[in-house]
Amino acid sequence: MTALKLVITNEHTMNTKPKHNEISSYLQTEISAGRYQAGARLPSEVQLVKQFGVSRPTVARALRDLEAEGLVERRAGSGTYVRSEQKRNFASKILGLLMPGLSSTEIFQIICGEIASLSRVQEYGLLWGGSTNPREDLDASLIHAEELCQQFIERKISGVFFAPAELESGQEKANRHLAESLREAGIPVVLIDRDMLDFPGRSEFDLVGLDNMTSGYMVAEHLIKLGCKRFYFVARPLSAATVDARIAGVREALARHRIEPDPGWIRTGDPSDMKFVRGLTAGKQADAFICANDFTAATLLRSMQSIGIRAPKDFRVVGFDDVKYATLVSPPLTTVHQPCRDIAVIAFRTMLERLAEPSLPARSIYLTPHLVVRESCGAYLPRPKSA
Repeated sequence: MTALKLVITNEHTMNTKPKHNEISSYLQTEISAGRYQAGARLPSEVQLVKQFGVSRPTVARALRDLEAEGLVERRAGSGTYVRSEQKRNFASKILGLLMPGLSSTEIFQIICGEIASLSRVQEYGLLWGGSTNPREDLDASLIHAEELCQQFIERKISGVFFAPAELESGQEKANRHLAESLREAGIPVVLIDRDMLDFPGRSEFDLVGLDNMTSGYMVAEHLIKLGCKRFYFVARPLSAATVDARIAGVREALARHRIEPDPGWIRTGDPSDMKFVRGLTAGKQADAFICANDFTAATLLRSMQSIGIRAPKDFRVVGFDDVKYATLVSPPLTTVHQPCRDIAVIAFRTMLERLAEPSLPARSIYLTPHLVVRESCGAYLPRPKSA
């Protein structure tokens, strides 16, 4: 079963609430998240005193508050129990994160962390999880996502933030099944970063992410201004629809500048496969590699260095995402910054609007990209002389 992490949005570490409110809020979240089922006994007053470091009267008041709200019932000499008829009432204060690539994708870790913070402020609980071994067993991540999706449905949570899986066979069908299962259960879905359909297709769910087509255009135009005319776009097989949008942006920039790309300028393969890398660099048929993301770019740089090829002297290399290691590789990567925190804020706002007005039409919200220029693009090299 997929590991499920519960982010407590009414944390007892917050200092803005009285202690008894912190305890009652914590227990509300635990109950609505399914930690304590209908009829289950809550921790004893003695256990709660030890857990929260408060007095017994403070704990007693917190339990009385829950009882007054009809959430629990206190049985003399026995303890405090969850009332069955109240289980569904608090489910509306729980949101879910469905991120199959969470543990292997830095931008999703940042986005999820920010959504967790926003959930705390808005007094929502947040359930989240993903594949425990996405690199070791790619097919398993979709299986784990399916299990997590079913847990969300069973617990009748209020809404789900979903980043469709990539790099997996059958991903489009599986992603769509996940989203439609949630919709059929009456659970709103806000897509993060990408759609589940191939670009330029668009599903009927809200989507918040980077303007990837503009990002691709921006990167290509930057390289063209540096004198580059021959491009390879490098991507791994089964990449997300965002990659196709970036390719479309590059293609548009080339057309605007009347540059005709080679027929095979879009190269799909593993940048750690030396045979693939030698094919990219043989005969220097390109002077710049635009990589689908920073992971691909960093791997390509390392592979090229292992065969004596250096960027930006031999080839210029750029990526997308501006993840942490973009500044740690040698040379540091020129890349497009992912506004992860802004994506999280807008996605959370979109979810609240969707919950308040379910009949709103599906929206696509794309954030403006920002190019971060570092050494890998050769911006500081002498410009080639015009013919």
